[in-house]
Amino acid sequence: MPTLGVIGTLVWDRIHQRDGHGQPVEEWGGIAYALAAVRAAAPAGWDVLPIIKVGRDLSEPAFHFLREIPGLGDAGLVVVPEPNNRVELRYLSRERRTERLSGGVPAWTWPELAPIASLCDALYVNFISGFEMELEGAWALRQGFDGPIYADLHSLFLGMSGQGDRVPRTLEGWADWLRCFDAVQVNEDEFELLGRHAGDPWRVAAQALGPDLKLIAVTMGSRGAAYVVGHDFHPDPARWRDRPAVTLAGPARSRRVPVDGSPPPGDPTGCGDVWGGTLMGRLLAGDALETAMGAANVMAVRNLDHRGARGLYHHLIGRLSTVKERV
Repeated sequence: MPTLGVIGTLVWDRIHQRDGHGQPVEEWGGIAYALAAVRAAAPAGWDVLPIIKVGRDLSEPAFHFLREIPGLGDAGLVVVPEPNNRVELRYLSRERRTERLSGGVPAWTWPELAPIASLCDALYVNFISGFEMELEGAWALRQGFDGPIYADLHSLFLGMSGQGDRVPRTLEGWADWLRCFDAVQVNEDEFELLGRHAGDPWRVAAQALGPDLKLIAVTMGSRGAAYVVGHDFHPDPARWRDRPAVTLAGPARSRRVPVDGSPPPGDPTGCGDVWGGTLMGRLLAGDALETAMGAANVMAVRNLDHRGARGLYHHLIGRLSTVKERV
């Protein structure tokens, strides 16, 4: 069966002020949200392989949690001696929060990733911590892996203070990072930081498209999401690595895909991860780009109704009449 590899970091979250409640909540988060969405949205016949380093201190409960999501392989799970990532989240509003990171598993190197990536036909990479791999490793992955690679760049745009507080920053070497992937996802704030000193981000995004990067997706919270693609973009990820004999120049195009109606209040944690995992899953299933983005909007809104990543997969498939549970 074809396999989608999911690279990211499993995080133990402590969340304050979610939904306006003062009592903190502790639960699994990080890549767990995307795994639930990918498993729910991927086409029938695709396997999903988590590619995750887990700290030894939380390895047993982490493996137990991952077994609760049906159909996940375990060949990409590696236990490391370092303490697992833990994040303290404090919500200031539905779409604004502060983060403090502690612990920290080491980055993947290409020699470590190569044998696991060889088991996959496509990759979804989510920079949950921002330390999943260095630029050198990302470029080696690009050169050594033949399939399509979708990346949510999220925490690459977060620096870290001496106390572990995550702070927004511009992404050094952003143009080189973009060339490492076929499709990338950022949120609005990150998009504004993209090449901040190079001018208007929409113009920067259009100029960044080329033979390597095919798609830039921008999540916009309650307003949906937008995209920037080249004139010859094909939504089938299997076509992203095609190299036409002759490249014809043409204008990039962009459009916003709004959320239907007004999203209800709820828990926003993981919405961007659910959005990206759904988008990649639906593109692999053959959806057109805007159709896949519409499905991603729907899943992200449904995530608002669920607290935490535990049980999220069952919550998502239980609300989608066209998706059946696959064990």
